[in-house]
Amino acid sequence: MSQLYTIGLDYGTNSVRALIVNVANGAEVAAAVWGYSHGTAGVILSRDPNLARQHPADYLKGAEITIRQALATAKKTIKGFNAGQVIGIGVDTTGSTPLPVDANGQPLVFQKKFANNPAAMAWLWKDHTGIAEAAEITALAKKMRPQYLAKCGGTYSSEWFFSKILKCLRAAPEVFNAAHSWIELSDLVPAALTDTLPPDKFVAGICAAGHKAMYSATWGGYPDKAFLSKLDPKLSALRDRLPKRVLAVDSAVGTLTADWAKRTGLSAGIPVTVGAFDAHTGAIGAGVKPGTLVKIIGTSTCDISVRVNTAKLADIPGVCGIVDGSVVPGYFGIEAGQSAVGDIFNWWVNYIRPAASGSRNAVASHEELTKGALKLQPGESGLLALDWNNGNRTVLVDQQLTGLLLGQTLYTTPAEVYRALIEATAYGALTIINRYEEYGVKISEVVNCGGIADKSALVMQTYADITGRPMKISRSAQTCALGSAIAAAVVAGAHKDFATAQKKMTGLKPAVYKPNPKAHAVYKELYAIYKQLHDAFGTMQWNGNLYGVMKKLIEIRSRVRK
Repeated sequence: MSQLYTIGLDYGTNSVRALIVNVANGAEVAAAVWGYSHGTAGVILSRDPNLARQHPADYLKGAEITIRQALATAKKTIKGFNAGQVIGIGVDTTGSTPLPVDANGQPLVFQKKFANNPAAMAWLWKDHTGIAEAAEITALAKKMRPQYLAKCGGTYSSEWFFSKILKCLRAAPEVFNAAHSWIELSDLVPAALTDTLPPDKFVAGICAAGHKAMYSATWGGYPDKAFLSKLDPKLSALRDRLPKRVLAVDSAVGTLTADWAKRTGLSAGIPVTVGAFDAHTGAIGAGVKPGTLVKIIGTSTCDISVRVNTAKLADIPGVCGIVDGSVVPGYFGIEAGQSAVGDIFNWWVNYIRPAASGSRNAVASHEELTKGALKLQPGESGLLALDWNNGNRTVLVDQQLTGLLLGQTLYTTPAEVYRALIEATAYGALTIINRYEEYGVKISEVVNCGGIADKSALVMQTYADITGRPMKISRSAQTCALGSAIAAAVVAGAHKDFATAQKKMTGLKPAVYKPNPKAHAVYKELYAIYKQLHDAFGTMQWNGNLYGVMKKLIEIRSRVRK
């Protein structure tokens, strides 16, 4: 086993990564990253700030390039390594990122007629053009099928499968009418690698179907035709053409074809797992288990926990779904998250472009702003922000909410704002933890992963101080790809089950960020203000007076500065 490897293919918002992992111990022996070639940093944009699409050609080209490059690196660094030692491939992607396909399962945008039509491309997870459609789906489900909403947090999101399809039907009927069906990116890639794109061979993943498309065996799969026909009769007709087989990541969709073996340098016939979302495989790669919350922190965040499926679990309002087997078999996967985290920090640096200290021309970097923010005590700036620059995913599920920065004066500095934005995302993280625990899902530890968790001590210490919980860091900086590689190891037979594979292939870094009691006490006061603003701007039920908010921020600021 020490000479056997699997590959995790991890499709992010801007690039794809191939990671080669030793199945015996989880050692990450080689990796390659390729940035998508279409659009702006891989995303097709427009004047509509809610639109975000991707070209499927990038997904296939990216697999070929990164696998070849990763294999080349492994041959240089591992004595005696050869591609024949790779025994399986796992795939994770962003989501919900659906795309229209033809009767052969090929992306519609590959046809000349639709080559430049954004509606025929993949509708990226952060495409929010279906806000009105999401509200319509939510309202109808509340009236006709409340059980559908109960398992996806009580509100259907514009980020999800049917909102985007219904939006396409109305905004680009020529695309909808030409499409035979719609599939998720997480299902496209495994099917392409195994030549199972045709509908009679196609396998979808329960992760995407359950969390984003209201799929459940309890009610016979996807939403029923009577429900869909109330939205539009064409959606009802589409249901007959949606995937018939829906499986979890402990299954293979098929084996690598000879053509893809030639394109990548791998061996034909190795299994390719059912696809899943990056956050869910990231939880696997971070060692998720009951009582653990895994936070995958990047441009946005996903928070994943699991609960054994033999125990009673209450429906949790505001989460992104409770789905049996969506993370690992035998457990309910519970997903929550924030629509922007790293994107908010990048917005401040890259869009607002605050001046560097002592310079009128240079822009302050993340590193400089971090140094300045580290000099500040909690509450010292007098600032408080809401983390809704890209809407709210959990617990409000409202993409029409926007960011807010409160407490600025003529002396507010860029570093103070930077710290306030970090604190805002931590308040949002605490709100999610509180919601989990309010409905009986105890969070005894938090394991963080992703680039920000790995690189920013400021962010991690702030999260510890605000949540009052130690912040642990996954040993791997590439947990999503690692989780996919673990799934491949199980499917290929290298480990008997996920628990065994995780024990062998995952781990934590020694450093733990522990809450500072003094800082936590101040943040408890600030969080109460955050929660007041959260409820005032984010709910219809709130009834109160915001007169004292600014005064309280000033009072805390004055006390801390003494």
